[in-house]
Formats: sequence, C-alpha cells, structure tokens
Amino acid sequence: MTTGYILIAAILILGGVIATVGDRIGTRVGKARLSLFNLRPKKTAVIVTIFTGGLISASTLAILFAADGGLRKGVFELEDIQRDLTNKREQLKTAQTQKSQVETELNKARQEKIQAQQELQTINKSLQTANTKQKITQAQLNRTLNQQAKTQARLNETQNRLGGIVIQYQQARTELQTLYNQRKTLQAAVEDLKAEQQRLYAEAKQAIDEARTAIEKRDRKIANLDKLIQNRNLEIKLREEVIATRESRLKELEKQQQFLEQEVARLEKYYQSYRDLRLGKLALVRGQVIAAGLITVNKPNGASQAIIQVLQEANRNANIQLTEPGATPANKEILRVTKDKVEQLIAQIKDGREYVVRIFSAGNYVRGEKQIEFFADATRNQLVFSSGEILATTTADLKNMTSNQLRQRLDLLMSASEFRARNAGIVEPVQIEGTLLRFVSQLQQAQQEVEIKAIAAEDTYTVGPLKVKLVALLNGQILFST
Repeated sequence: MTTGYILIAAILILGGVIATVGDRIGTRVGKARLSLFNLRPKKTAVIVTIFTGGLISASTLAILFAADGGLRKGVFELEDIQRDLTNKREQLKTAQTQKSQVETELNKARQEKIQAQQELQTINKSLQTANTKQKITQAQLNRTLNQQAKTQARLNETQNRLGGIVIQYQQARTELQTLYNQRKTLQAAVEDLKAEQQRLYAEAKQAIDEARTAIEKRDRKIANLDKLIQNRNLEIKLREEVIATRESRLKELEKQQQFLEQEVARLEKYYQSYRDLRLGKLALVRGQVIAAGLITVNKPNGASQAIIQVLQEANRNANIQLTEPGATPANKEILRVTKDKVEQLIAQIKDGREYVVRIFSAGNYVRGEKQIEFFADATRNQLVFSSGEILATTTADLKNMTSNQLRQRLDLLMSASEFRARNAGIVEPVQIEGTLLRFVSQLQQAQQEVEIKAIAAEDTYTVGPLKVKLVALLNGQILFST
C-alpha cells in the first residue's frame, strides 16, 4: 500500500516539474520569437507545449509500466488477452453444448435403467409367481432366464455408458470451472485497464486544457505584438510611399533636366550654325531639310517618278540656297545622286502606302559650293499625336517670376514639344494655335502658381506640321488657353 502512495506521489511531482519546465521553455520560446522548421513563433510555442505534454504522459506511462508488470502486460498484450478470451468463450459455448448433449444422454440412460429395472422387477415377480404356482414349464423357464440375461447385459452396458458419460460430465464441469475462473481474471484485468485508461485520459485532458489555456494567453500576447508590428509596418509603408513619390518626382525632374540640357546643347549648336549663317558663311546646315513630299505609289512606275520629282525639287532648292545674294540661281546638278540611293528609296515606298519622303543636307555647305551630299528618309505617314495628347508640362510660380523668366519657361516648353515632334519624325516647325501674347498676358495676371501643358491641337501625322495648344491649369482645372 505504501509503495502505491509513493508511486502516485512520484508521478505527481514528476508531472509538475516537467509541466513547469515546459511552461518556462514555451515562455522563453514565445518571448524570443524562435522558429523551428521554418514555422512561425506562434506555431513553435505550440509545438514546444505539445512536446512537454507528451513528455508528461510518456513519463507517467513509463513509471506505471516499470512499477506494475501486470499493467504492462495488460496494455501491451490486451489484444492477445481479448483474443484468448474470445477463444475461451467459444470453447465454453462448445463445452456447454456438449454438456447439454451429455445431460440429454444421461437422462436417456437413466430412463433406460429405470425401464430395465422395471422389466427386471416384472420378471422377478413373474418368477416368483411361477415358483409359487409351479405351472411354468422348463422351456418357459429357460426362455425367461435368457431374457433375463439379455436384460442384465443391456443393463450392464447402460451402466458402463452411464459411467463414461459421468466421467465426461465431470471433465466438462472441471474445464468449465477453469474457463469461468480465467474469464473472471481477464474481466478483472480489463476493468483495471479501463479504469487506468480513463484516469490517464482524464490526466491527459487536464494537461491539454492547461496547455490550451497557456497557448491562448500566449496567442493574445502575440496578437497584441502583431498589432503593434502592423502599426509600425503601416507607418514605415507610408514613409516608404512618401519617399517613393519624392524619388519618382526627383527622377522626373532629373529626366526633364537631362532633356533640357540636351536641348540647350542642341540650341547652342544651332545658334553657332545660325551665327555662321548670318555672317554669310553657311548656305546649308547639316541635317537641314532641302525638300520633302507626301508620296503614294499606285502605279508600277509611280515610285521612280515620285522620287525623281522630289530630288529635282531638292536640287532646285539647293541651287537657290547656294547662290550668292543678288545672283540668278543656276539650274545645275548640285545633288550627288547615285543609283543605289534612288533604288533604295523606291524599294521603301513601292508597297502602295502613304510615305513622307525628305531630302536632308549631309553636311554644312557655304555659298558657291558646286557639289553637295545628301541623305534621304522615307517614313510612313501615320498618326503620331492624337488631338488632346500632352506633349510637355511645366510649372510657373507667377508671384515670384519675372516676365523674362516666364518667357524662358515657355521657350523650354516649346523646345520640349519640338523635340518630341522631331523624335516622332515631324520636321516641320511647331505651330502655336491661337495668340501667344494674350496667353502670356493672362499668365501674368494670374499671380499664382499654375501648371502649363502643351497639348496637340488636332490629330497630327508624320507629314506635319504639329499644332500646339498651350493650357494653364490650377488644381487640375483649366483656367485659360491659347
């Protein structure tokens, strides 16, 4: 009895120690937000708690199995015991059936014995009656004696059978009693196992409930921490969005600065060319359009004829440009035309579509040149800018800007529009739709920061020209336009 108390106390103490250690381990894991097997810290804490609960159950079972051999045998050999019990029950049913058959035969033998005794008594009475009366003959006496001997033999045989049946009955009762004893023993063991199983289930359920309560507490703590982290992440995300917006604006300004620097370099280059032109040195500037034409080839020979016409016009224009002021332009073959260039142009435009063919000066040429080089370009006449498409955008703080600064800002806006037009293949100068002076006057009267956009006034094709409409906007609303 004392051993049982000691065993129960040891189990309780060991379970409490393991539960305390498991709780501390789970708490440290939750605080440290450790991760096992690439799981979330919350799942890791749950796994640690489940592991400690399993360790409690395993230690309890180990102590019970080590202390009680019958329990260990009952748990691990329960299926064999139940299988043996089933076999014993079947043997018991068979023995009971045999018992019933033996009892039936025993009753039948007893009835035959009683009947034989009755016949023997009847015969004895007959003999007594025969002896008394002395009327029975010797033959009858012999027949009676023979019958009596047969009856005695039958009686002896019945008694022998009855003795064997009695022996079998006693053996069956002995086996039946043994089976009853085994059945009681097995039933007692099964009841003990059921009680132990229910107790273990109750302890496991209690441990699971405690672990679940601890997990819920940790989950609430983790949820609060997650909310704090989400709020911080939201703040960080908002800051990143602001930074991204500023970086995007900075990149856009850098692109505009780079574009404007390219425009300034190009304008300086053209300024130098125009300066030479004013001094009378240059007649043709490199890249200058000498002649241009819109060509659509509908006939087999139409391509060569159209190219020849454009080249003739370019030659006439070159003669005019290269002639000294006051002199009559000569009709000379100034353009150096080769068969390869003509065939190349014909191959580009002979598909029957509408093309814009331009003849460009290949270099800078002064007046009096006798021969010049050129290059040609054939571009599909297609829609380049749709009506209302934004070409360039700038801002103007009219409170803090002078008229000269405003003019420079508008010149940069128009330069950007011209740059886009040239990149799209339009070489004609950009035309402003409406009155620019009235637009500038309205800007100066606005006295606030506005956004100025250059938009396409109409659908513009490659042949040009590009007509631009200037629009002033405040907070996305149009104030006025050209």
